[in-house]
Formats: sequence, structure tokens, C-alpha cells
Amino acid sequence: MADKKKRRRPADPDSDSIPFKSRLKPDSVILQALKALAAAESTPSASTNPLTLADLSLSQACREVSDLPLSSVQSTIESLVLSLTHSILSGQGLSFSVPSRSSANQLYVPELDRIVLKDKSSLRPYANVSTVRKTTITARILQLIHQLCLKNIHVTKRDLFYTDVKLFQDQTQSDAVLDDVSCILGCTRSSLNVIAAEKGVVVGRLIFSDNGDLIDCTKMGMGGKAIPPNIDRVGDMQSDALFILLVEKDAAYIRLAEDRFYNRFPCIIITAKGQPDVATRLFLRKLKTELKVPVLALVDSDPYGLKILSVYGCGSKNMSYDSANLTTPDIKWLGIRPSDLDKYNIPEQCRLPMTEQDIKTGKDLLEEDFVKKNPGWVEELNLMVKTKQKAEIQALSSFGFQYLSEVYLPLKLQQEDWL
Repeated sequence: MADKKKRRRPADPDSDSIPFKSRLKPDSVILQALKALAAAESTPSASTNPLTLADLSLSQACREVSDLPLSSVQSTIESLVLSLTHSILSGQGLSFSVPSRSSANQLYVPELDRIVLKDKSSLRPYANVSTVRKTTITARILQLIHQLCLKNIHVTKRDLFYTDVKLFQDQTQSDAVLDDVSCILGCTRSSLNVIAAEKGVVVGRLIFSDNGDLIDCTKMGMGGKAIPPNIDRVGDMQSDALFILLVEKDAAYIRLAEDRFYNRFPCIIITAKGQPDVATRLFLRKLKTELKVPVLALVDSDPYGLKILSVYGCGSKNMSYDSANLTTPDIKWLGIRPSDLDKYNIPEQCRLPMTEQDIKTGKDLLEEDFVKKNPGWVEELNLMVKTKQKAEIQALSSFGFQYLSEVYLPLKLQQEDWL
């Protein structure tokens, strides 16, 4: 008969050889540093009201949109249609004045640390071969938005596309005109009651209400809670988190969620699984604004990781008209940074050579004003372009699958190593 005595788990022979693990101090010491960081974040600044575009005397006129109730969106559309009708009857024809969202019409404002849209517009006439189709799509989108206002319902961008597939032809076209319509009406895209499908997820020390239902994000399993597309229905946020950990990749998010990193170091972990979607950006801003805790970002050590980080912090050029609502100020770059590759002895086989496109993207980023403002970012990007090496967060798995949650992040937090 087999011996039923409990077998003692053998000690991990490599536990003492895990790089930099010996440098870790007790969790209590790291927690003290995090509490100090959180306290500094929650201390009221000299100015209780955050700076807005209206407070600045810029040499160039800029435009911003605002959240509008459905009734205001409806009345704005109706006023626009009356104006267009008058234009047609007076013999001037049908044309929309559409704010330009081209790169040349973008402006980075250092005082706000975000990209805004300059006040340049172009006409989109119906009586022109090159613009007739786009003008028709614009009118159709306005009609559909008006229907949503009357019925007081939400639809996805995909739903909107399928209402007239032959006209739209491709969803990218209806999506682009939807942003144009937001600019024309002067409202946020969420004010139009058009939402994107769920993409981002959140897990950790957070309780909030979603359309009246109480959600505890510590009891959502590995997958976490999908970030609601209707952020206006999210409220009653409660948390004892010391920071928010913004993660670029789903794989790193799952590792941290399964290891319950948020219990060892009280935090909220959030990811958009790659490129940031509107709902995740709105949710992150709401978290930061209401909870008043710092945001630390974990992205790949490549130009695209930094671009993703900049979209959360400074906004995207495509939606610069709504940067006031979509950006989260003062996001700290925790890792993976180019200097970490040598600092943490990432093996050569886990580093990837940068392509010509990667190098071009890195050099283009160095020319951006929002990068130039942060000397630390410039130094890291220059190092990346010089070494022509990049690495994903998963490169840390070469030291063990749990190295990210057990050594790398705790050591980063202990050393307060962020930019």
C-alpha cells in the first residue's frame, strides 16, 4: 500500500538564483512608499479647478466638444437641418462645414499636456463629384443619430454600419463620419448614444455600480469585469487601491490577475488589450478623477508601446476634438523601458531587432512635442533607436512565468522607478 504520509513540497532549487530577487525588501516597506505616493496624489493642488482650454490665451483658435444631453443633440441636429434647408431654398445648395481632423490641424498644448483640435473647417458640398458620397453619408448618419435621440436608445458602431451597408460600404467610413458629426454638433461621441463593443477589462480593488448593479472587481476571476461601454451609467466608485496599473497586453493582465497581484499591493489593474478604445480611456479618466490615485503604465519596450501610453495621457490625433474627456493626466511610465533590457539582464534571445518601420516610428515620436516635454522619455527613446532593440513584457518570462508579478513589478515599486 502506498505511503499516505503528506509529502513536503521540495524547495525550488532556482529560488536563490532568480535575478534581483534578493534585492527585494519586505512588502511592508514597499507599501509604505506606495502609501506616500498615493497621499501625494490626493493632496489638493494650489489650484482646485483644473486648467482648461478656455483659461489659456492661445495664439490660435481651437475647438473642443462637450457632453450634451440627448435633447440638446436632437435640437442641434434639427437646427442644422433647418439651416441646410434654407441654404438649398436660397440657391446655395447643400454643404456641411466640417472641422478638419488632419495632422496639420492638431496642436499640442504643453500647459494642458494634451493634443487639441485647431479651428479650421472645410466645406463638404453635395454638388461636387469628389464629396457627394461623403456628404450623403454625413446626412444619413445625422438622420440615424436623430432617431436614437427620439427613441433614447444606444447602438453600437457596428449596428450603425449595418443600417445602410450599400451606402457605407466599409465600417471605417461610417466610423470616420461619426467622428465628423461629433465635431459638427460640438458634442462628445458618447453623447450621440453610439458605443463600441466591449473591449477593455478591469480587476482588483474596486467596487462600482453599473446601471444600478453593484460590481466587486475582486470577485470577477481571472477574466475580470468588462469595462461598460456606457460610462455615464457607471458610478459609486469605492476603492482602497494605492495605485492604478495600466497594462498594454492581455497576456500580462491575465498573469497579474491570476497571481492576484492586487491583493499583495492594493491596486486596480486595467487593460484595453492593445490599442486603447474610447470606453477604456473614459473609464481610466473617471477612475483617476474620482479616486485620486496615481496611474502607473506597463507597456512593451517598443515605439508602439509608447504610442499607446501617449494616447491614454495626451490623446489621439484622430479624436483630439474630445481630448478633454478622453485623456488621463500624469500617467507614469513604469516599464518595460529600453534601459530595463540591460538593467534586468534580459537575455539576447528574448530581445527582438527593430524593423525599419519601428525605427522610423521611434524617430517620428522623438519629434512630437509631448515626447520632447519629458526628458526621460526622450532618453529612453534615443536608447531604443540607438540599440535597435525592442522587447515585449513577456520577455520577463525567461526568468520564470511569475517573474513579472513576484520580482520585476515589486522591485520597480520599491525603487520608485518610473518616469
